[in-house]
Amino acid sequence: MKATIITIGDEILIGQIVDTNSVSIAKHLNAAGIVVREKISIGDDRTQIIETAERALAGSEVTVITGGLGPTKDDITKKTLAEMFRSDMRYDERVAGHVEKMLAERGIEFNELNRSQAMVPACCTVLFNAHGTAPGMWFERGGHVVVSLPGVPFEMEHLMEDEVMPRLKTRFALRQIVHRTMITAGLPESMLAKRIEAWENALPPYLKLAYLPNPGAVRLRLSAYEVEGESVAREIESRFEALRRIIPHNIIGFETATMQEVVHKILTERSLTLATAESCTGGLIAGTLTDVPGASAWFDRGFVTYSNEAKKAMLGVREETLTEFGAVSKETAEEMALGAVAHSGAGAAVSVTGIAGPGGGTAEKPVGTVCFGFAESVTGFPRCTTVVKHFDGDRASVRRQSVAFAVEELNNLLASIPSENPVPLRRG
Repeated sequence: MKATIITIGDEILIGQIVDTNSVSIAKHLNAAGIVVREKISIGDDRTQIIETAERALAGSEVTVITGGLGPTKDDITKKTLAEMFRSDMRYDERVAGHVEKMLAERGIEFNELNRSQAMVPACCTVLFNAHGTAPGMWFERGGHVVVSLPGVPFEMEHLMEDEVMPRLKTRFALRQIVHRTMITAGLPESMLAKRIEAWENALPPYLKLAYLPNPGAVRLRLSAYEVEGESVAREIESRFEALRRIIPHNIIGFETATMQEVVHKILTERSLTLATAESCTGGLIAGTLTDVPGASAWFDRGFVTYSNEAKKAMLGVREETLTEFGAVSKETAEEMALGAVAHSGAGAAVSVTGIAGPGGGTAEKPVGTVCFGFAESVTGFPRCTTVVKHFDGDRASVRRQSVAFAVEELNNLLASIPSENPVPLRRG
Protein backbone atom coordinates (compact mmCIF):
# COMPACT_ATOMS: atom_id res chain seq x y z
CA MET A 1 0.00 0.00 0.00
CA LYS A 2 1.30 3.43 -0.96
CA ALA A 3 1.06 6.81 0.76
CA THR A 4 1.87 10.42 -0.09
CA ILE A 5 2.70 13.07 2.50
CA ILE A 6 1.97 16.73 1.70
CA THR A 7 3.12 19.58 3.93
CA ILE A 8 1.56 22.97 3.29
CA GLY A 9 2.97 26.35 4.27
CA ASP A 10 4.96 29.17 2.74
CA GLU A 11 7.07 29.17 5.91
CA ILE A 12 8.42 25.72 4.99
CA LEU A 13 9.38 26.76 1.46
CA ILE A 14 11.30 29.86 2.58
CA GLY A 15 13.17 27.93 5.28
CA GLN A 16 11.54 29.75 8.17
CA ILE A 17 10.68 26.44 9.86
CA VAL A 18 12.00 22.91 9.47
CA ASP A 19 9.50 20.28 8.31
CA THR A 20 9.58 17.65 11.05
CA ASN A 21 5.98 16.57 10.44
CA SER A 22 6.68 14.51 7.34
CA VAL A 23 9.45 12.61 9.14
CA SER A 24 7.12 11.69 12.00
CA ILE A 25 4.24 10.77 9.70
CA ALA A 26 6.51 8.58 7.55
CA LYS A 27 7.67 6.67 10.63
CA HIS A 28 4.06 6.01 11.69
CA LEU A 29 3.07 4.84 8.21
CA ASN A 30 6.13 2.62 7.71
CA ALA A 31 5.61 0.97 11.08
CA ALA A 32 2.12 0.00 9.95
CA GLY A 33 3.29 -1.42 6.61
CA ILE A 34 2.38 1.57 4.41
CA VAL A 35 5.07 2.57 1.92
CA VAL A 36 5.62 6.31 1.55
CA ARG A 37 6.07 6.89 -2.18
CA GLU A 38 6.42 10.66 -2.08
CA LYS A 39 6.81 13.61 0.28
CA ILE A 40 5.91 17.04 -1.09
CA SER A 41 6.07 20.55 0.38
CA ILE A 42 3.92 23.24 -1.21
CA GLY A 43 2.82 26.80 -0.45
CA ASP A 44 -0.51 28.20 0.69
CA ASP A 45 -1.94 28.29 -2.82
CA ARG A 46 -5.41 27.00 -3.69
CA THR A 47 -4.57 25.72 -7.18
CA GLN A 48 -1.37 24.02 -6.03
CA ILE A 49 -3.13 22.32 -3.12
CA ILE A 50 -5.87 20.89 -5.38
CA GLU A 51 -3.45 19.77 -8.12
CA THR A 52 -1.07 18.14 -5.63
CA ALA A 53 -3.81 16.43 -3.65
CA GLU A 54 -5.52 15.11 -6.82
CA ARG A 55 -2.23 13.70 -8.07
CA ALA A 56 -1.62 12.07 -4.69
CA LEU A 57 -5.12 10.53 -4.71
CA ALA A 58 -4.45 9.01 -8.12
CA GLY A 59 -1.18 7.38 -7.05
CA SER A 60 -1.66 6.50 -3.39
CA GLU A 61 -4.26 4.79 -1.29
CA VAL A 62 -3.46 7.16 1.59
CA THR A 63 -2.63 10.87 1.49
CA VAL A 64 -1.72 12.73 4.67
CA ILE A 65 -1.72 16.54 4.57
CA THR A 66 -0.50 18.88 7.32
CA GLY A 67 -0.75 22.65 7.65
CA GLY A 68 -3.04 25.50 6.73
CA LEU A 69 -5.86 24.80 9.20
CA GLY A 70 -5.60 27.92 11.36
CA PRO A 71 -8.30 30.59 11.72
CA THR A 72 -6.57 33.33 9.69
CA LYS A 73 -7.07 34.17 6.01
CA ASP A 74 -3.75 32.66 4.91
CA ASP A 75 -4.87 29.23 6.18
CA ILE A 76 -6.85 27.96 3.21
CA THR A 77 -6.48 24.17 3.35
CA LYS A 78 -9.88 23.42 4.86
CA LYS A 79 -11.88 25.48 2.36
CA THR A 80 -9.78 24.23 -0.54
CA LEU A 81 -10.38 20.58 0.39
CA ALA A 82 -14.12 21.28 0.74
CA GLU A 83 -14.06 22.66 -2.79
CA MET A 84 -12.05 19.72 -4.08
CA PHE A 85 -14.50 17.21 -2.57
CA ARG A 86 -17.49 19.33 -3.70
CA SER A 87 -18.76 19.73 -0.16
CA ASP A 88 -20.58 22.45 1.75
CA MET A 89 -19.31 23.58 5.16
CA ARG A 90 -21.11 22.76 8.41
CA TYR A 91 -20.77 23.94 12.00
CA ASP A 92 -19.49 21.24 14.38
CA GLU A 93 -20.84 21.83 17.88
CA ARG A 94 -18.30 19.55 19.59
CA VAL A 95 -15.37 21.36 18.01
CA ALA A 96 -16.93 24.75 18.85
CA GLY A 97 -17.40 23.81 22.51
CA HIS A 98 -13.84 22.51 22.75
CA VAL A 99 -12.35 25.63 21.16
CA GLU A 100 -14.38 27.95 23.38
CA LYS A 101 -13.32 26.05 26.51
CA MET A 102 -9.61 26.08 25.52
CA LEU A 103 -9.69 29.82 24.83
CA ALA A 104 -11.54 30.56 28.07
CA GLU A 105 -8.83 28.75 30.03
CA ARG A 106 -6.29 31.08 28.42
CA GLY A 107 -8.40 34.17 28.98
CA ILE A 108 -9.05 34.66 25.24
CA GLU A 109 -12.39 35.80 23.84
CA PHE A 110 -14.24 33.35 21.56
CA ASN A 111 -14.65 35.60 18.48
CA GLU A 112 -15.69 35.05 14.88
CA LEU A 113 -12.23 33.95 13.79
CA ASN A 114 -12.12 31.30 16.52
CA ARG A 115 -15.68 30.26 15.70
CA SER A 116 -14.55 29.52 12.13
CA GLN A 117 -12.42 26.67 13.51
CA ALA A 118 -15.69 24.78 14.06
CA MET A 119 -16.63 25.05 10.37
CA VAL A 120 -15.72 21.78 8.63
CA PRO A 121 -16.54 20.19 5.24
CA ALA A 122 -19.84 18.35 5.55
CA CYS A 123 -18.44 15.27 3.78
CA CYS A 124 -15.51 14.67 6.12
CA THR A 125 -15.19 12.70 9.33
CA VAL A 126 -13.96 15.08 12.01
CA LEU A 127 -10.88 13.88 13.91
CA PHE A 128 -11.14 15.41 17.37
CA ASN A 129 -8.04 17.40 18.33
CA ALA A 130 -7.86 17.29 22.11
CA HIS A 131 -4.62 19.30 22.13
CA GLY A 132 -5.50 22.24 19.88
CA THR A 133 -8.25 24.24 18.21
CA ALA A 134 -7.94 22.92 14.65
CA PRO A 135 -9.66 19.53 14.11
CA GLY A 136 -8.29 16.91 11.78
CA MET A 137 -10.37 15.77 8.81
CA TRP A 138 -10.76 12.37 7.12
CA PHE A 139 -12.02 12.21 3.51
CA GLU A 140 -12.65 9.20 1.28
CA ARG A 141 -13.04 8.84 -2.47
CA GLY A 142 -12.97 5.70 -4.55
CA GLY A 143 -11.49 3.61 -1.78
CA HIS A 144 -8.68 6.12 -1.19
CA VAL A 145 -8.24 8.19 1.97
CA VAL A 146 -7.13 11.80 2.41
CA VAL A 147 -6.34 13.00 5.93
CA SER A 148 -5.81 16.67 6.77
CA LEU A 149 -4.04 17.49 10.04
CA PRO A 150 -2.93 20.69 11.77
CA GLY A 151 0.67 21.74 11.18
CA VAL A 152 1.55 22.20 14.86
CA PRO A 153 3.86 19.19 15.42
CA PHE A 154 2.60 18.00 18.82
CA GLU A 155 -1.04 18.33 17.71
CA MET A 156 -0.30 16.41 14.53
CA GLU A 157 1.53 13.72 16.49
CA HIS A 158 -1.36 13.14 18.87
CA LEU A 159 -3.85 12.93 16.01
CA MET A 160 -1.67 10.45 14.12
CA GLU A 161 -1.43 8.22 17.19
CA ASP A 162 -4.96 8.60 18.56
CA GLU A 163 -7.07 8.91 15.42
CA VAL A 164 -5.33 8.35 12.08
CA MET A 165 -3.33 5.16 12.62
CA PRO A 166 -6.13 3.23 14.38
CA ARG A 167 -8.53 4.17 11.56
CA LEU A 168 -6.06 3.21 8.83
CA LYS A 169 -5.44 -0.16 10.44
CA THR A 170 -9.20 -0.77 10.57
CA ARG A 171 -9.85 0.56 7.06
CA PHE A 172 -7.13 -1.40 5.20
CA ALA A 173 -5.64 -4.88 5.37
CA LEU A 174 -2.02 -3.92 6.00
CA ARG A 175 1.09 -6.06 5.52
CA GLN A 176 4.38 -5.36 7.24
CA ILE A 177 7.44 -3.38 6.23
CA VAL A 178 10.62 -4.71 7.83
CA HIS A 179 13.78 -2.61 8.21
CA ARG A 180 16.99 -3.61 9.97
CA THR A 181 20.10 -1.42 9.99
CA MET A 182 23.67 -2.47 10.72
CA ILE A 183 26.16 0.28 11.64
CA THR A 184 29.71 -0.11 10.29
CA ALA A 185 32.87 1.95 10.69
CA GLY A 186 36.44 1.89 9.46
CA LEU A 187 35.65 1.33 5.77
CA PRO A 188 34.63 4.11 3.35
CA GLU A 189 31.45 3.41 1.40
CA SER A 190 33.24 2.38 -1.81
CA MET A 191 35.64 0.02 0.00
CA LEU A 192 32.81 -1.45 2.03
CA ALA A 193 30.75 -2.08 -1.10
CA LYS A 194 33.68 -3.89 -2.71
CA ARG A 195 34.35 -5.98 0.38
CA ILE A 196 30.75 -7.19 0.68
CA GLU A 197 29.94 -7.39 -3.04
CA ALA A 198 29.50 -11.17 -3.10
CA TRP A 199 27.28 -11.04 0.00
CA GLU A 200 25.15 -8.30 -1.55
CA ASN A 201 24.77 -10.17 -4.85
CA ALA A 202 23.51 -13.24 -2.98
CA LEU A 203 20.61 -11.38 -1.31
CA PRO A 204 17.13 -12.58 -2.34
CA PRO A 205 15.24 -10.16 -4.63
CA TYR A 206 12.75 -9.13 -1.96
CA LEU A 207 15.51 -7.77 0.31
CA LYS A 208 16.69 -4.30 -0.67
CA LEU A 209 20.09 -3.03 0.55
CA ALA A 210 20.73 0.68 1.08
CA TYR A 211 24.08 2.31 1.89
CA LEU A 212 23.60 5.28 4.24
CA PRO A 213 26.94 7.04 4.86
CA ASN A 214 27.47 9.34 7.84
CA PRO A 215 30.63 10.99 9.15
CA GLY A 216 32.68 8.14 10.61
CA ALA A 217 30.20 5.39 9.79
CA VAL A 218 28.22 3.70 7.02
CA ARG A 219 24.80 2.27 7.82
CA LEU A 220 23.64 -0.79 5.89
CA ARG A 221 19.85 -1.09 5.84
CA LEU A 222 18.06 -4.21 4.67
CA SER A 223 14.38 -3.65 3.86
CA ALA A 224 11.48 -5.81 2.78
CA TYR A 225 8.14 -4.29 1.80
CA GLU A 226 4.64 -5.66 2.32
CA VAL A 227 5.74 -9.06 3.57
CA GLU A 228 5.05 -11.53 6.33
CA GLY A 229 7.17 -9.89 8.99
CA GLU A 230 8.33 -12.69 11.28
CA SER A 231 9.91 -14.97 8.67
CA VAL A 232 11.52 -12.04 6.85
CA ALA A 233 12.96 -10.68 10.10
CA ARG A 234 14.63 -14.05 10.70
CA GLU A 235 16.03 -14.05 7.16
CA ILE A 236 17.48 -10.56 7.64
CA GLU A 237 19.14 -11.59 10.88
CA SER A 238 20.65 -14.60 9.11
CA ARG A 239 22.01 -12.41 6.31
CA PHE A 240 23.55 -9.95 8.76
CA GLU A 241 25.09 -12.81 10.70
CA ALA A 242 26.81 -13.92 7.48
CA LEU A 243 28.01 -10.35 6.97
CA ARG A 244 29.46 -10.30 10.48
CA ARG A 245 31.84 -13.07 9.42
CA ILE A 246 33.02 -11.01 6.42
CA ILE A 247 33.70 -7.70 8.26
CA PRO A 248 33.95 -8.74 11.93
CA HIS A 249 36.04 -5.72 12.99
CA ASN A 250 33.92 -3.06 11.29
CA ILE A 251 30.54 -3.57 12.94
CA ILE A 252 29.48 -1.13 15.65
CA GLY A 253 26.00 -2.47 16.22
CA PHE A 254 22.46 -2.10 14.94
CA GLU A 255 19.88 0.65 14.41
CA THR A 256 20.99 3.73 16.38
CA ALA A 257 24.29 2.40 17.75
CA THR A 258 27.08 5.01 17.73
CA MET A 259 30.85 4.86 17.77
CA GLN A 260 30.94 6.73 21.08
CA GLU A 261 28.87 3.91 22.60
CA VAL A 262 31.51 1.43 21.40
CA VAL A 263 34.25 3.59 22.95
CA HIS A 264 32.21 3.75 26.16
CA LYS A 265 31.90 -0.05 26.21
CA ILE A 266 35.66 -0.63 25.77
CA LEU A 267 36.64 1.96 28.38
CA THR A 268 34.14 0.59 30.88
CA GLU A 269 34.98 -3.08 30.36
CA ARG A 270 38.74 -2.48 30.56
CA SER A 271 38.58 0.05 33.40
CA LEU A 272 40.45 2.61 31.27
CA THR A 273 40.38 6.36 31.75
CA LEU A 274 40.43 9.02 29.02
CA ALA A 275 41.38 12.66 28.54
CA THR A 276 40.86 14.93 25.53
CA ALA A 277 42.94 17.86 24.25
CA GLU A 278 41.17 20.04 21.70
CA SER A 279 41.89 23.17 19.76
CA CYS A 280 39.76 23.63 16.62
CA THR A 281 36.88 21.48 17.90
CA GLY A 282 36.55 23.53 21.08
CA GLY A 283 35.43 20.67 23.32
CA LEU A 284 33.09 18.95 20.87
CA ILE A 285 34.94 15.62 21.17
CA ALA A 286 34.59 15.66 24.95
CA GLY A 287 30.93 16.64 24.58
CA THR A 288 30.24 13.84 22.11
CA LEU A 289 31.89 11.19 24.27
CA THR A 290 30.19 12.31 27.47
CA ASP A 291 26.77 12.30 25.80
CA VAL A 292 26.79 8.58 26.61
CA PRO A 293 25.27 7.87 30.05
CA GLY A 294 27.86 6.52 32.45
CA ALA A 295 30.78 8.47 30.98
CA SER A 296 31.68 9.74 34.44
CA ALA A 297 33.15 6.32 35.17
CA TRP A 298 35.96 6.77 32.65
CA PHE A 299 36.15 10.37 31.41
CA ASP A 300 38.89 12.13 33.39
CA ARG A 301 39.04 15.64 31.91
CA GLY A 302 39.10 17.69 28.74
CA PHE A 303 41.60 20.40 27.82
CA VAL A 304 40.42 23.10 25.41
CA THR A 305 43.61 24.87 24.30
CA TYR A 306 42.86 27.30 21.49
CA SER A 307 45.87 29.54 21.97
CA ASN A 308 49.53 28.60 21.78
CA GLU A 309 49.94 29.84 25.34
CA ALA A 310 47.26 27.43 26.53
CA LYS A 311 48.89 24.54 24.67
CA LYS A 312 52.18 25.30 26.41
CA ALA A 313 50.77 25.99 29.87
CA MET A 314 48.16 23.22 30.08
CA LEU A 315 49.68 20.47 27.94
CA GLY A 316 53.41 21.16 27.97
CA VAL A 317 53.70 21.72 24.22
CA ARG A 318 57.19 23.09 23.59
CA GLU A 319 57.80 26.56 22.19
CA GLU A 320 60.31 25.03 19.76
CA THR A 321 57.63 22.72 18.35
CA LEU A 322 55.19 25.56 17.78
CA THR A 323 57.86 27.76 16.21
CA GLU A 324 59.27 25.11 13.89
CA PHE A 325 56.15 23.19 12.88
CA GLY A 326 53.23 25.45 13.82
CA ALA A 327 50.17 24.92 15.98
CA VAL A 328 48.53 22.90 13.22
CA SER A 329 50.98 20.05 12.79
CA LYS A 330 51.32 16.40 13.66
CA GLU A 331 54.20 17.31 15.99
CA THR A 332 51.97 19.65 18.01
CA ALA A 333 49.12 17.13 17.99
CA GLU A 334 51.52 14.49 19.35
CA GLU A 335 52.72 16.70 22.19
CA MET A 336 49.12 17.69 22.98
CA ALA A 337 48.04 14.06 23.28
CA LEU A 338 51.07 13.01 25.34
CA GLY A 339 50.63 16.13 27.48
CA ALA A 340 47.00 15.23 28.13
CA VAL A 341 48.08 11.81 29.39
CA ALA A 342 50.89 13.28 31.51
CA HIS A 343 48.84 16.12 32.99
CA SER A 344 45.78 14.00 33.77
CA GLY A 345 46.95 10.55 34.69
CA ALA A 346 44.47 9.06 32.21
CA GLY A 347 45.41 5.91 30.41
CA ALA A 348 44.56 7.26 26.95
CA ALA A 349 44.06 10.60 25.25
CA VAL A 350 42.99 12.07 21.94
CA SER A 351 44.12 15.46 20.64
CA VAL A 352 43.07 17.64 17.72
CA THR A 353 44.42 20.86 16.24
CA GLY A 354 43.42 22.24 12.86
CA ILE A 355 42.08 24.97 10.61
CA ALA A 356 38.28 24.82 10.54
CA GLY A 357 37.95 28.10 8.61
CA PRO A 358 36.65 30.11 7.02
CA GLY A 359 39.97 31.93 7.37
CA GLY A 360 43.43 30.94 8.50
CA GLY A 361 44.37 28.61 5.66
CA THR A 362 47.60 28.73 3.65
CA ALA A 363 48.89 27.04 0.51
CA GLU A 364 50.70 24.47 2.66
CA LYS A 365 47.90 24.11 5.21
CA PRO A 366 44.56 24.92 3.59
CA VAL A 367 41.27 25.25 5.46
CA GLY A 368 40.18 21.76 6.45
CA THR A 369 43.66 20.61 7.54
CA VAL A 370 43.27 18.83 10.88
CA CYS A 371 45.95 16.98 12.86
CA PHE A 372 45.17 14.30 15.43
CA GLY A 373 47.12 12.57 18.17
CA PHE A 374 46.15 9.29 19.87
CA ALA A 375 48.18 8.46 22.95
CA GLU A 376 48.19 5.76 25.62
CA SER A 377 50.37 4.93 28.60
CA VAL A 378 48.86 1.59 29.54
CA THR A 379 51.45 -0.69 27.98
CA GLY A 380 54.46 1.00 29.58
CA PHE A 381 56.25 4.01 28.10
CA PRO A 382 53.70 6.46 26.63
CA ARG A 383 53.23 6.06 22.88
CA CYS A 384 51.39 8.21 20.38
CA THR A 385 50.29 7.92 16.77
CA THR A 386 49.41 10.95 14.66
CA VAL A 387 47.18 11.44 11.64
CA VAL A 388 46.75 14.44 9.33
CA LYS A 389 43.42 14.75 7.53
CA HIS A 390 42.02 17.20 4.99
CA PHE A 391 38.27 17.73 5.30
CA ASP A 392 35.97 19.55 2.87
CA GLY A 393 33.07 21.83 3.70
CA ASP A 394 32.37 24.86 5.85
CA ARG A 395 33.54 25.42 9.42
CA ALA A 396 30.72 23.41 11.00
CA SER A 397 31.28 20.52 8.58
CA VAL A 398 35.04 20.40 9.23
CA ARG A 399 34.43 20.32 12.96
CA ARG A 400 31.79 17.58 12.65
CA GLN A 401 34.08 15.44 10.50
CA SER A 402 36.94 16.01 12.92
CA VAL A 403 34.87 14.77 15.85
CA ALA A 404 33.67 11.71 13.93
CA PHE A 405 37.19 10.79 12.83
CA ALA A 406 38.64 11.35 16.30
CA VAL A 407 36.08 9.06 17.94
CA GLU A 408 36.54 6.38 15.26
CA GLU A 409 40.33 6.38 15.56
CA LEU A 410 40.09 6.48 19.34
CA ASN A 411 38.16 3.23 19.11
CA ASN A 412 40.99 1.73 17.06
CA LEU A 413 43.55 2.87 19.62
CA LEU A 414 41.59 1.39 22.52
CA ALA A 415 41.06 -1.87 20.66
CA SER A 416 44.83 -2.18 20.24
CA ILE A 417 45.55 -1.91 23.97
CA PRO A 418 45.94 -5.37 25.55
CA SER A 419 43.06 -6.02 27.91
CA GLU A 420 45.41 -7.47 30.55
CA ASN A 421 46.96 -4.01 31.12
CA PRO A 422 44.11 -1.90 32.47
CA VAL A 423 44.49 1.47 34.17
CA PRO A 424 42.62 1.54 37.48
CA LEU A 425 39.19 3.08 37.09
CA ARG A 426 39.00 6.51 38.72
CA ARG A 427 35.77 7.98 39.91
CA GLY A 428 35.27 11.55 41.03
